[in-house]
Amino acid sequence: MLHAVVLSFFLSVAGVLAGVAQDADSANKNLDVRSSIGDLHVGADADAKRIGVPLYPGARLKTHDSNADQANLSVLTEAFGMKLVVANYVSDDDPSKIVAFYRNKLKRYGKVLECHSEKHGGDVSVEDDNHADKELKCEQESGPVTELKVGSEENQHLVAVEAREGGRGSEFALVYVHTRGKMGDI
Repeated sequence: MLHAVVLSFFLSVAGVLAGVAQDADSANKNLDVRSSIGDLHVGADADAKRIGVPLYPGARLKTHDSNADQANLSVLTEAFGMKLVVANYVSDDDPSKIVAFYRNKLKRYGKVLECHSEKHGGDVSVEDDNHADKELKCEQESGPVTELKVGSEENQHLVAVEAREGGRGSEFALVYVHTRGKMGDI
């Protein structure tokens, strides 16, 4: 319960402060808050390297709405921690080539699970409990988006790939999620 209250507080503060920072139109789109109850980082400083995977050759950051396409959020307290890094890219290549590339690259983190869903990035879940890491699973079995997952619910890498509108090229999201209870580091 305390985890949820502290996380809600930090996310509320982050939303307000991020909005203020955007209104100021500063060159630095990152927000760092350090306090006695914990640390918070909110930024658009997300990329493949911060997620822990190589960038697909020739891929480009999505630029139609730069504030929404990259996110790096971390909340660290003595009670819990959470890190979420998301970066969205486009490529002129077919989705199957991107899936094959990342299937091979994600193997370094463990067994790669392939899922199919209706929407981009719609299958990332993290549950708050004190048990050992839970295995990842597919929530859906059909849809136009191919998701590659590796790790556990508490420490996962995800790549979601789909064809671009009009069938020319691909859009894909790279995601890293890490959570912890009292023990452990992020």
